[in-house]
Amino acid sequence: MTGYLVGRGIADINGEPVESGMLGYGKFWQRSDGIHLRLRSRAFVVMDPASGRRVLLVVNDLPMVFGSIHRALLRALARSYGDLYTEQNTMVTATHTHSGPGGYSHHRLYHSNTGGFRPKTFTAIVDGMTEAVRRAHNDLSPAVLTLAHGHLWDASANRSKVAFDNNPAADREQFPTGIDPQTTLLRIDRDGEPVAAINWFATHNTSMTNTNTLISGDNKGYAAYHWERQVEGVDYRARRSGDFVAAFAQTNAGDQTPNLDLRPGCGPTTSDVENTRIIGLRQYEAAAALMSAPGRRLTDGVDHRMTQIDLASVVIRPEYTGDGAMHRTGNPIGGASALAGSLEDGPAFRGFTEGRNPFWDWLSRRVYARSPRLRDTQAPKAMVVGGRALDLLGPYVARTAVIQLLRIGQLYLIGIPAEVTVVAGLRLRRAVASIVSADLADVLVAGYSNGYLHYVTTPEEYDTQQYEGGSTLFGRWTLPALVQVAAELAAAMRDGRPTRYGVPEPDLSGRQRHARLRIPHDRPPPGRAFGDVLVEPRFRYRPGDTVTAVFAAAYPNNDLRRNGTYLEVQRYDGTGWVTVADDGDWSTTFRWRRGRRGQVAVVAWTVPAGEPPGEHRIRWYGEVRDRVLRPYSGASRVFTIESEGGRHDTADQTAPDRRPTRH
Repeated sequence: MTGYLVGRGIADINGEPVESGMLGYGKFWQRSDGIHLRLRSRAFVVMDPASGRRVLLVVNDLPMVFGSIHRALLRALARSYGDLYTEQNTMVTATHTHSGPGGYSHHRLYHSNTGGFRPKTFTAIVDGMTEAVRRAHNDLSPAVLTLAHGHLWDASANRSKVAFDNNPAADREQFPTGIDPQTTLLRIDRDGEPVAAINWFATHNTSMTNTNTLISGDNKGYAAYHWERQVEGVDYRARRSGDFVAAFAQTNAGDQTPNLDLRPGCGPTTSDVENTRIIGLRQYEAAAALMSAPGRRLTDGVDHRMTQIDLASVVIRPEYTGDGAMHRTGNPIGGASALAGSLEDGPAFRGFTEGRNPFWDWLSRRVYARSPRLRDTQAPKAMVVGGRALDLLGPYVARTAVIQLLRIGQLYLIGIPAEVTVVAGLRLRRAVASIVSADLADVLVAGYSNGYLHYVTTPEEYDTQQYEGGSTLFGRWTLPALVQVAAELAAAMRDGRPTRYGVPEPDLSGRQRHARLRIPHDRPPPGRAFGDVLVEPRFRYRPGDTVTAVFAAAYPNNDLRRNGTYLEVQRYDGTGWVTVADDGDWSTTFRWRRGRRGQVAVVAWTVPAGEPPGEHRIRWYGEVRDRVLRPYSGASRVFTIESEGGRHDTADQTAPDRRPTRH
C-alpha cells in the first residue's frame, strides 16, 4: 500500500475592490464598489514518495482561469521550484463566481466592462496563487487520502431542460431530474485527524445576481468560508501552517443553476444574499457528511497527462462523432442565443432569445448555403459574432485548449478549459472510465481548468441552440473533439506512454492595452480627515441587528490590503481590543464611493447570533495617495452589544458619544 505526502495552502487573491468591471455576467454597468467576502486561492500538492511524482491542484475563487494567469503562475513556480510544477502536473481551476473583478485576461472579449487590462488585479491573483502553492509545498507531510461519494439534490436545477431533453434516453436516464447530484469528497488526514478536504459538485456559482456590486466568492466561496472560518476557526490573516483548508471545486456545471426557482436570485428564497448562504451551506453539509462516511482509502500513487490543441482545427474520427463520418471543429463564433444570456441566471442583451432568432437564423442560412464546411461545423447556430475578423484589433478569445488528466490514486480528474453540461461531462467521464477501468463515480470533469473557451454541449443539445449551445464557440463537434483527446490521454496513462505536448497559446502579455483608470485625487469631506467617522453607530445593538458606520475613506485601490483587511470589528475583553470580524467575514460589508463632497466608505456589520455582549467598535484602514502612499486609520465610538433580551437603543445615530474611548 502506497502512502502520500500532501501539502495544503491558502492565500488571498482579491483584486481591485472598487470601480472595476465585474466578470461573468457581461454587464457593462456591473462595477465593484466594495467587499462582502474576500476571494481566496487554495492549493494542494499530492506526492507519491515512492516514485517522486507529484500533482498540484489550485482551486481559486475566480470567475475564470485564463491562460494569462495560468502561464504567469507556472513561470513564478519555475523560478522557485524548477520543473517540479509544470503545465503537465498542475491543474489551475476556478469556482466560477460571477462577483469578482475582471481585467486579468489577455483576450479582448473579457475587457468589455473593464476598459482594458488591469495589472493590479492580475498581479494580486498571480501573487496570491503563488503564495498558496508555496505554503502547500512547504506543508508536505505524510497523509492518508480517503475518497467518498454522496448525493446532493437541493442545490442545483437544470437551467436548459429543452437542450437536456434532446439527448438520447440512455443519457437522460443517468440524470432523472436533469441535475448531476453527485458530490465527491477527497479527505486529507494526518495522524488520524482531518486537516483538509476538497469537494466537487456541479452547480453554477451564480447565487449573487448581476445587480450585485460587492466582491464575493458566491455559494462555493461561502461553503469554504463556513467550513474553515466558522466551523474550524481558521484566522485567515494569522497564516498558521496547521489551519484546516477546504476547497469547493467545480465539475460539469454548464447547465446547472443554483437558482432553484429558475429565475435570477430566486430559490430557495427571494434574496440573492441569503440564497448564497443557503446553497453554500448545503454544499458544506453534504461534504461534511462525507467526512464520516466509510469512503475508500486511495492507493497507487499519482499520475498525469496533458496536451494542447487548437480547438478551431480538430479533425474528429468517425468513432467519436456518432454518425460514422469524419467532422471538424471551426473558428470560434458566438450565436444569437449566447447574446441572450441565461434567463435563469442573468439575461444579457435585449433583442436576442434562446432558441430561434429569426433574422440571424435567416442570415446564417444564407451564409451556410455558400459554405458547406462552415455549415457542417456551426449549423444550426444563428451566427452573430466571431471568426478571424475579430482578431484584427488583437486576439478576441483563446483558441488553444489545455486538456489534462490527473490521477490521485483511484480518482481521475479530466481538466477541461470550459463550462461542460452534465451530459457532455457524462460522455467524457464514460470515455476515460472505460479506458482506465475506473468506476464512473471516480472520474470527474474538472471544468474551468487551465484556461477558458466558453461552453461545451453535446451535439444534440447544440441543435436546440439554447444559451449553452450558442456559447459553444467551436461548433457542433466540440464535445466529440474533446472526448477524442481525453481518450488519447487516458490510453497513454493506462499504457504508461507520454503524450504529444502540442502547440501552446501565444504569449500575449506584451500586447495588452491597459485600462485608463480614473484614479481620484484623494479628498476627504470638507473639514474632515481620512479616518474620521461621519456617521457613528448607535449606542446599543442586539444579535441580528446591523451596525453601520460611515468613514472618510481614501481610494481603496491605492492598496489592495491583500492578506489584510480594510476594516475590523473589535470587542473590548477587559484588557484590550480583540478583532472579532474583518472584511473577509460574511457578517461584514463595505461600500466605497466618491462624491462631490469627498470620498466615503459605509461599513456594515450584522451582529452574529452568539456574539458575546460587551463593548465593541469598528476600525477602518487605508492608504492616502499624496505623492506617496500614506497609511491612515480611524475608529468609531464604542457601542454595546447586549444579550438577546437586552434593552434596544434607537437613539439618533449621529448623537455625540459621551463615553470614554479606550485605545
